[in-house]
Amino acid sequence: MHKEPECSLCILYGCLEKEILFQSSNRKGMLLIKILHTADVHLDSPLRSLATRNSELRDIVATATRTSFSQLVDFAISEAVAALLIAGDLFDGKERSARTGAFLTAELARLGEAGIRVFYIKGNHDAENPITGTLDLPSHVHVFDARGGSEQLTDDVWIHGVSFADRHAPDSLLPRFKAPIPGALNIAMLHSSLGGAAGHDIYAPCSVADLANMGFDYWALGHIHKRQVHSEAPWVVMPGIPQGRDIGEAGQKSATLLMIENGRIEVTDVPTSVVEFAHIELDISGADSDEVLRGLLKTSLTTTRSAASAPACVTRLTLTGRPARHWHFMRDRDVWAEQVNDLAEAIGDIWIDKLVFDLLPPTTAADTNSAADELAVTMAAIREEPGFVASAREEIETILQELPVALRDKLVADESAQDALLDRLTKAGSELVLAQMKGAGN
Repeated sequence: MHKEPECSLCILYGCLEKEILFQSSNRKGMLLIKILHTADVHLDSPLRSLATRNSELRDIVATATRTSFSQLVDFAISEAVAALLIAGDLFDGKERSARTGAFLTAELARLGEAGIRVFYIKGNHDAENPITGTLDLPSHVHVFDARGGSEQLTDDVWIHGVSFADRHAPDSLLPRFKAPIPGALNIAMLHSSLGGAAGHDIYAPCSVADLANMGFDYWALGHIHKRQVHSEAPWVVMPGIPQGRDIGEAGQKSATLLMIENGRIEVTDVPTSVVEFAHIELDISGADSDEVLRGLLKTSLTTTRSAASAPACVTRLTLTGRPARHWHFMRDRDVWAEQVNDLAEAIGDIWIDKLVFDLLPPTTAADTNSAADELAVTMAAIREEPGFVASAREEIETILQELPVALRDKLVADESAQDALLDRLTKAGSELVLAQMKGAGN
């Protein structure tokens, strides 16, 4: 029986299909690989905020670091990433917690069930946490030790890392890294302060130039809590803390998603905050009545809540400017603090950490009050008298002794801090007396 020859077009399509399949299986980086990079999770680290003063926010704040990490795991699973990189300080400190260990084990198990590998290096906080040495981690989790090592993720992607041996790492850890794998895409994990940053101790110091000279394609860093991309060739990325812990760590926090395709790396940030801190400075110079001030406050809080992408927002609101009703606002600042809390509650999902009055007094002739001005001069002089200072310091010390040690140490870490506290309190008292006198009758 005669068989019809295949048409030339069909033969061409068949050959082309085979070539595509061959290239897809052999060409380096042809398939898209996703990797999620985080650091400084600080599980169970307390959020220093108004949590103890606000019952509605207390539960959110108490579990914020855990919730943030759980959301990271959710994202990793939904995006089908190949690996999660944790570049140090997964834990917060020395405290041993069975609950934290159980929580982490469950979250890591979720990643394993989804086929996602985990690569983890210990930072300064992890090195002193006993949990890190006692948890029986599943096989899909690799913890790099202080000697350094390399692990293969895919045919063409290798992960390298070095952990802290103990809390202090005064010298560079770069000599402990093995050379990059030739012909592969190499990712290195390091917990380092680089050249240093405000609010962070110097650990494993090195420069961006030092990292670039090592020959790796991506540096997955940790330690500094503010996100920063230091370089793109090679990539040098500090993802920042995934959950801010106080007003000093304001703004949306994130992790970093790597997308590797055709041997190239692209990165994007992934929002992770459960509670977002914000610092507002509001100029109220034009507030010539209580009604106008309430309107300014409401608008500012509404705008801040709209700009925040986290489920909850905690803000410190600082009032600035030189309003005509300066003394009235200062006199009634406790009342205004309550009104601001009420406004925030009405808006929803925004809470006030602190209301700060940083106002300048008016300079008009109408503000003159000879008795009050004379009293102001007298109070300023009294504040400088050695006898008054000694008596006030004694009163403060008596009050401080009634506080828990941890809170006392936080308020007055040393003698200079105690002197600064004394100065703030006596100044605030003087201002309150003046405000009551100059704002009287209105």
